[in-house]
Amino acid sequence: MMIDTLKELCMLSGVSGCEDDVREYIIERAKKHTDDIIVDIMGNVIVNKKGAKTPVEKIALCAHMDEVGIIIVDIIDDGYLKFAGAGSIDSRVILGKAVLIGKKRIRGIIGCKAIHLTKPEDREKAVEFDEMYIDIGVKNREEAASLVSLGDVGVFDEDVREFGNGYLKAKAIDDRFGCAVLLNLIESDLPVDCTFIFTVQEEVGLRGAYTAAYRTTPDTALMVEGTTAADLPSVDENKKVCKAGNGPVLPFMDRGSIYNKEIRNILIEIAEKNSIPWQTKTFIAGATDGAAFHTTRCGIKTAGIAAPIRNLHSPACVGKISDIEAVYELTKLFLEYFR
Repeated sequence: MMIDTLKELCMLSGVSGCEDDVREYIIERAKKHTDDIIVDIMGNVIVNKKGAKTPVEKIALCAHMDEVGIIIVDIIDDGYLKFAGAGSIDSRVILGKAVLIGKKRIRGIIGCKAIHLTKPEDREKAVEFDEMYIDIGVKNREEAASLVSLGDVGVFDEDVREFGNGYLKAKAIDDRFGCAVLLNLIESDLPVDCTFIFTVQEEVGLRGAYTAAYRTTPDTALMVEGTTAADLPSVDENKKVCKAGNGPVLPFMDRGSIYNKEIRNILIEIAEKNSIPWQTKTFIAGATDGAAFHTTRCGIKTAGIAAPIRNLHSPACVGKISDIEAVYELTKLFLEYFR
């Protein structure tokens, strides 16, 4: 069931600052199980649900709703669109990809100068965003402007597909995966009261997390995320970060946080007691909403649990279904610990 939820969430559009479709989906599902739902000024969704017991510590689980995408910055005379990245995207992975732009979901194709017009030395470098354009199939600026406005955002037009030996390919697994985990917990019988926080604008600077953390001020917060798996050919072992298929990732730190040792050790203890394979990150990179939570007010005990995802921040993220299911199981057992 959780994988079905993840598939539905990945098909929704939710570039940073435009998470409306994802937010509506989450609220529609959550309101059947609790009426304590808040949408704050930033657009974060905060869901409080009673469990079998009120724990001594206030517990929060957090996932972000937004995804990386593109934003339109200019329309040139012949009707092509110029764009920038909304969030951190490697320009090498988007050439030739289809995008859906704005509320009208105008389809476009990302392109660049034809290879036969480039110099040999130029072909050895990655094409930068300012050298690319989006073709929406119109003949001039006026026609394009009737369909698309400056500031419109675009998402990658990709399907969701299972393939190989238990793998899933989709856009936005980071962090619709975390949203799916939280939603399925909301729809279950909880062992303890819990606050579920679905944040906005994580990909452009953890902006929603700052206000959500300040508003909710839990004692303990667990970030449920996707993280980079670089277990690919030619990557040195110590730079593979983590590996798809090796279970949930329990990081000790990233570029935004040194995670709380007590909470991390609890997660490790639960995993080993229940024969759930786990791994950590062997390369310090990235950051999560935990960077906003752990320094809020007087401080919040913050830890992270993540699914290893290949091709993060691309049109075709890849995760192992067994890892995703194991993160859900470990997160559920984490709540049981506080009963």
